[in-house]
Amino acid sequence: MKLAKSRFALALIVALNLANQAPNAYSQSTVVKKGEPITLNFTNAEIESVARTMSILTGRNVVVDPRVKGTMSLNTEKPVSPGVAYNQFLALLRLQGYTVVQTEGLDKIVPEADAKLQSGSVSVAGESGANLAGNQLVTQIIRLQHENANNLVAVLRPLISPNNPINVNPGNNSLVITDYADNLRRLARIVAALDIPNATDLEIVPLVNANASDLAPLVLRLIESSAGAGGSGGGDASFKTTIVAETRSNALIVRAANQARMSLAKSLIQKLDQPSSNSNGAAGNIYVVYLKNANATQLATTLRAATSASVGGAPTGAPNAPSAAGQGAGSAATGGQIQADVATNSLIISATEPQYRQIRAVIDKLDARRAQVFVESLIAEVSADKAAEFGIQWQGALGNAGDSVIGLMGTNFGAAGKNIIGLSTPSATGFPTPGAGLNLGAAKQTNGVYVLGFLARFLESSGSGNVLSTPNLLTLDNEEAKITIGQNVPFVTGQFTNTGASTGSVNPFQTIERKDVGLTLKFKPQISENGTVRLTIFQEVSSVAGTSTSGPTTNKRTIETNVLVEDGSVVVLGGLLQDDYSGTQEKVPGLGDLPIFGNLFKSEARGRKKTNLMVFLRPVVVRDASSTERLSVDRYEYMRGRQVSAQPEESKLVPINDSVIMPEFQNSKAPASAKPVAP
Repeated sequence: MKLAKSRFALALIVALNLANQAPNAYSQSTVVKKGEPITLNFTNAEIESVARTMSILTGRNVVVDPRVKGTMSLNTEKPVSPGVAYNQFLALLRLQGYTVVQTEGLDKIVPEADAKLQSGSVSVAGESGANLAGNQLVTQIIRLQHENANNLVAVLRPLISPNNPINVNPGNNSLVITDYADNLRRLARIVAALDIPNATDLEIVPLVNANASDLAPLVLRLIESSAGAGGSGGGDASFKTTIVAETRSNALIVRAANQARMSLAKSLIQKLDQPSSNSNGAAGNIYVVYLKNANATQLATTLRAATSASVGGAPTGAPNAPSAAGQGAGSAATGGQIQADVATNSLIISATEPQYRQIRAVIDKLDARRAQVFVESLIAEVSADKAAEFGIQWQGALGNAGDSVIGLMGTNFGAAGKNIIGLSTPSATGFPTPGAGLNLGAAKQTNGVYVLGFLARFLESSGSGNVLSTPNLLTLDNEEAKITIGQNVPFVTGQFTNTGASTGSVNPFQTIERKDVGLTLKFKPQISENGTVRLTIFQEVSSVAGTSTSGPTTNKRTIETNVLVEDGSVVVLGGLLQDDYSGTQEKVPGLGDLPIFGNLFKSEARGRKKTNLMVFLRPVVVRDASSTERLSVDRYEYMRGRQVSAQPEESKLVPINDSVIMPEFQNSKAPASAKPVAP
């Protein structure tokens, strides 16, 4: 058997040498069995000839790109399998800048620089497709679980051939690399070593003596100060240590950047969570809690009611039930367990430590910053008045002086100042003043006296008004706010006079009640969880129309309603659309109805008044300090801009060339010395 194999190998060597020397003379009658070991002996052979020989030995369909030129030397000291021989052939091609791309059962030998453009094998890290021959050029997708793919490009790029690409898909945080299979296996191991979580898992550290709400910010401040001194993680949020207080179980939830940081946090918590002879010092079971946002008086009333109800209805088997019933019931019923100190806005709590922790957890939830509501109101009123008057009057005497009977004929319309007879007749104060408008008259001399015999009057008047009021108001959630802009007008409610008294002193007097006349806006907002604002609104617009013998007469428009408005939306509350028309006509029956000539026997006046009034409202929810500051800065700069634009022009004759201007807005966090001084 050994002799047969030796003869086969010798025959194959001869065949290969013949193929090297004269490729066209290679006999197709030579039979080579698959899987038989062979000895390679190529010296300066054409790459195309060696590729054709490898195709026969391995049974692969090999195609050589026309751009692939050159020779190669491929020798083995002992017989090798066709697979090993083909792998050595690929390795030699790789050293000469060529590679093989497999596509649908066809092996194409192409330049390495163009291999990435050919369709080849694509695999995902961890799948069977990654187990290819080491000298095979493939494309592999590596998905990352923890590390950012862009961060690894700078690490992997130097380890990849310059002709082969590496790309990042940010959508699913993966790497797409085209390279040789053996190098891809090395890169996959490097990526697996680097793709580890940056932070530890969550750990719950229960506390025995300390309060979780008090200890959490202290430990976090110490951890962050040590991280700032040592410096790790840069600005990445995933490297930060997070500590959250879980008040229900009095525990801390900790997440750190690494195990060392986690150990440091747990060590600090353990050192701070130490028992003492008296956890509250000399105060014993009396605790003082300073409030940040809530009102101490209101919160104390709420807590007393809550603790009284919980003590009265607590089950006998509940934790701390004996101490609560023995120490808290009497004091809660009498209001002595929780008291408010108005001067410092703080609560004084008399309770055992377990009770205090429970009450403190409730205080932390109720003492939160409350949202505010800024309400912008717009009241727009547009009015237009038009009036027109036209009339002709005439008077004439029939007869002469001394006649027993004198006739009179004529027309007269209107009141004093507009009546032809009234204008001709003097009063105690003299002749009356003619009415407004164009007055045309003619006087006739009768018996040596000029008498007004003809009067024509023409008048047309128009007037318009545009009143715009924009009251704005800011208030806390669930707190009523009110703004009033107007005058305080006196109204007579009673009077006394001693009329007709012949003796005794006369002491007349009047009783007066003053009322606000102008604009009044009163509302109470309530913010829901989804951002909708419920408003209870009362709005009144009043003005003084005139004064009569009984006192002033006022116009009054009032709206009182409840509405739901989205945050930042505009809602119309109500309005008034009023159109008044008036017309009067005075004429001589029959004659006043004649066409054209009838105008000589009549007087006519017409008037029309239109009023449009609408009220709009826009609530804006302000939840934090930065939103409040932005809102204030906007209004502040608006008023300051108006003051700047209202500055007087420069004048040398009148040496007052400036007025007071509000200072430029300065951030409240800046030092006091940096704030500008008003001019």
